[in-house]
Amino acid sequence: MMAPELIEAIPKSGQMGIVHLGLGAFHRAHQAVYLERYRQRSGDGEWGVCSANLRSSVGLVDGLRAAGHRYHVAEYADSENITLREIGVIEETLFSGRDGAGNWSRDREVLLARMASADTRVVTLTVTEKGYFLNPASGELKVDDPMIIGDIASPQQPRTAPGLLVEALAQRREAGIAPFTVLSCDNMPDNGKRTRQAVVQLAEHRDAELASWIASEVAFPCSMVDRIVPAMTDADFERLAALGISDSNAVVCEAFTQWVVEDTFSQGRPDWEAEGVEMVADVAPFETMKLRMLNGSHSLLAYIGALAGIETVYDGINHVELRALLRRYMLEEAAPTLEMPEGIDLDAYADSLLARFANDSLRHRLQQIAMDGSQKLPQRWLSGAKERSAAGQTSPCVALGMAAWIRYTAGHDLQGNSHRVDDPLAKRFAELHQTYGRDPSALVAAYLAMDDVVPSALAQDEAFAQAVLAAYQALSHGGLSEALAAL
Repeated sequence: MMAPELIEAIPKSGQMGIVHLGLGAFHRAHQAVYLERYRQRSGDGEWGVCSANLRSSVGLVDGLRAAGHRYHVAEYADSENITLREIGVIEETLFSGRDGAGNWSRDREVLLARMASADTRVVTLTVTEKGYFLNPASGELKVDDPMIIGDIASPQQPRTAPGLLVEALAQRREAGIAPFTVLSCDNMPDNGKRTRQAVVQLAEHRDAELASWIASEVAFPCSMVDRIVPAMTDADFERLAALGISDSNAVVCEAFTQWVVEDTFSQGRPDWEAEGVEMVADVAPFETMKLRMLNGSHSLLAYIGALAGIETVYDGINHVELRALLRRYMLEEAAPTLEMPEGIDLDAYADSLLARFANDSLRHRLQQIAMDGSQKLPQRWLSGAKERSAAGQTSPCVALGMAAWIRYTAGHDLQGNSHRVDDPLAKRFAELHQTYGRDPSALVAAYLAMDDVVPSALAQDEAFAQAVLAAYQALSHGGLSEALAAL
């Protein structure tokens, strides 16, 4: 294989029209790449990015600062076809979480100043589902969460993404500056509407007039984002080193990328259309399609595969029975719940997803996908299963997925190997397994009774509950083969 040509970043502009909350790998491999490509084509220097980490380590922030805020993205069509890009659109990185001593970083004030500045016209977010502090089942703000309680008590020292948005918008309103547009890029249904819900509800605890102003004046467009961006491994860094790239901040991803955005921006935006961004009037059909078919399949493979000791998506998709399960789930349970615009071929979309999952260059770990299941599964599986239940239809693939998720949260696979349960409700899961672990019927009932995860209408569907229990027992007694055979 010949080394791919490197597409270098253009010189820094110094102008920051965008503030981003959530300086993670996905942001750097998706939105930042679109912006870099836009600047390469147009020469428009008005849309540099100030990107902030809110809660995770300061290491990435410092690493990018040391590198002059430049890093590399390796886009793999497969192991032989690679595009290397140097990204320079991020002009500043900030850390607004707690330092090693437990004190809140001084960068928080810098971040708020950036967000309150008239130069900032768009604030984008990739903070994951849990970063909005919304009940996954009801969509209401978690006013009993300690972080939200802190933001209510001290709104001018915000701890959360909603809190930062409220405080920055309050400062702009006080200064007579028009509000920025808030663009969520997280995998949530109606992500713009849900972001608006979190921000407005939090603002209501501070000032009813401020909340009303945000509700009426701030644009919260919805968006759908799609690109597989695995967590970096030592093997990834070694592959890049073989191509002449030594960069501790580098990201690897698939070549495929998609971004669908509702075109409601109050303060202008980059001309993204030229880079393939689909600016539409209604994102919802695309968003739901991706959540239920791509993300739902990922989660199904993650929990079932991880229990069987399968490490990556690539390994899982090459398991004949699991590949068949994913296709069945997509076409028989997910696709029938979707209402798509004319011309969208869901059979072809399912086949394209299976092909993407089979990309031999990506080491997308199932344990990474399995994180935060309590926050993801309501929109990936359960909303569709609820619709099918209301129509008198069954969802056996989702029932198996729920059984696998319940079993996964015990903290060990079917061979007894331990794994970390990385979820905001991990403590509750441990208590449920401790209390009901010897009684599968009671354990499944306790999980389905969690109304902050499982819609009550679905939990009350006796056929669905029995299907989850039967799948749980099949997994526990006969492993993966028996559970799949039972379908």
